[in-house]
Amino acid sequence: MDDSNARKTLKAFALSSFLNDLGSDMVYPVWPLFVTSVLGGSMTFLGFIDGLGEALVSFSQAGSGYLSDRLQKRKVFIWVGYIFASVSRIGYAASFSVNHLVPFRILDRLGKIRGAPRDAMLADISTRKTRGAAFGFLRALDNLGAVCGILVCIALVQKIGYRPLFLVAAFPSLLGAFFILSLIKEKKTGSAYVSISLKDLTPNLKLFFFLSAVFGVGAFSYSFMLIFAKDSGYSTGFIPVLYLIFTATASVFSYPFGKMADRTSRKTVLTIAFGLFGLLCAGFVACGGTDPQRSTYAIIPLFFLYGMHKGALDPVQRTLVSELAPPSRKASILGAYQMVMGLCAFVASLLAGLLWDTYGMTAPFMFTMTTSAAAALLMTLVKE
Repeated sequence: MDDSNARKTLKAFALSSFLNDLGSDMVYPVWPLFVTSVLGGSMTFLGFIDGLGEALVSFSQAGSGYLSDRLQKRKVFIWVGYIFASVSRIGYAASFSVNHLVPFRILDRLGKIRGAPRDAMLADISTRKTRGAAFGFLRALDNLGAVCGILVCIALVQKIGYRPLFLVAAFPSLLGAFFILSLIKEKKTGSAYVSISLKDLTPNLKLFFFLSAVFGVGAFSYSFMLIFAKDSGYSTGFIPVLYLIFTATASVFSYPFGKMADRTSRKTVLTIAFGLFGLLCAGFVACGGTDPQRSTYAIIPLFFLYGMHKGALDPVQRTLVSELAPPSRKASILGAYQMVMGLCAFVASLLAGLLWDTYGMTAPFMFTMTTSAAAALLMTLVKE
């Protein structure tokens, strides 16, 4: 693909991703409050449904990655994924029990079928010297859309309420699906045989899968940090502001960290990402043992750290996996990687909820400090 077509494709992906995150992040800042305060769900249920969502992401990305390679088609998975995301938000608005949320959470997360095919297509149109920046640019637009979504959430949630807000959030993803359909041109090719075995993967790639899983079992959802902040004294109306701080920081740092990975190494940036997550967890543990008023001020910088962590982690993980994967199985391996991370996220969020309910609010963070340190150590063994 020539440079002009590559830039056009990247811009179309970024625009659609911006719109989808604009819609999704009208919901996410108030999601844990909606589940627990409005519908009466427990912290264990919150951990279960967040973890279930991530597990479904894993299977949807693995399946779509395999089918994308098998059928040699990418585009259809991307626009259908945005349609699923839109419909799920309408379902959230119609839910009046925590049990009602489950099928729509499933549909929301199945929308991630777009991820592996899109990432494979992006990897194909970029080079070793531009790939980190391309993934970083995509994540920056993701997070910029999230910032705008959070601002809309803050402006509207107390005026119109949760359910009307969720209905408004359904429209941007529909627009994103339209842009994918109209702007992305995909070459027609025949189907191909694709193995689903992991036996032919290099030991290096298997090691990266393993260390990512070690980190993943401690990487619980952001919901726990928001509930921690609320229990530490923040008002309900200020919780979306904390989510905004995290997302805006991730948007600012995604592209620079992607460029840094191109100029130095993928390993360096990922090790920084693991270290940042361990550091912020240590900060939450320290806040749990201080006076509530003092911890209220200390929590704000931790959301900056969380944003820096996400800015370093997300684009560079995908960059490295796409480069370590066999070319003919790029989407399959990206999907398999997301499957592993999704399953680990399910375990992480469920375990975090159980630890919270059993041992207190700092227990999940103490566990994650250990997994972050272990992943950083294992990262030294990976060869790029």
